[in-house]
Amino acid sequence: MGQKCVFLDRDGVLNVDRVDYVYRLQEFIIPPGVPEALQALKQAGYLLIVITNQSGIAKGIYERKDVYMIHEAIQQGTGVVLDDLYFCPYHEKFDSHSLTRKPGSLLIEKAAAKYDVDMSASFMVGDHERDIIAGSRAGLRTIRIAPAETETNATHLVPNLLAASTLILSE
Repeated sequence: MGQKCVFLDRDGVLNVDRVDYVYRLQEFIIPPGVPEALQALKQAGYLLIVITNQSGIAKGIYERKDVYMIHEAIQQGTGVVLDDLYFCPYHEKFDSHSLTRKPGSLLIEKAAAKYDVDMSASFMVGDHERDIIAGSRAGLRTIRIAPAETETNATHLVPNLLAASTLILSE
């Protein structure tokens, strides 16, 4: 039997998203409830793996080291509970098309193979429909963080990560 896992989008889920990308520490904000949500999931035995598109690299706005710097800041701000980080640095309009870019599910599938994840016991949590599509393609139950009136194909719609963790833990 594989491990249960919560795959997490980064911007808009673990930190406040910005129109002009999150790659500087002074613009990096962890919303209330995120550390508690991650710690509760961790204590319940879930692997926590970040799956994020980082096309700002392809666009030349920031570098891979900036993605790792923000990841480290999330780790420090949440009690070092994240198990791994997978990111897609590509964008089809700037360098190359890649199945690792959500809505492609290749990053989820790579992480699932590495960690022996039981997809039927696992979730994808994201704030965009591309996260939901990627999670569905990989066979995960999906949770979208968005306003209540949002149209979505997600299994569940919730306002924030704390609500998502409560829902996951109640199953």
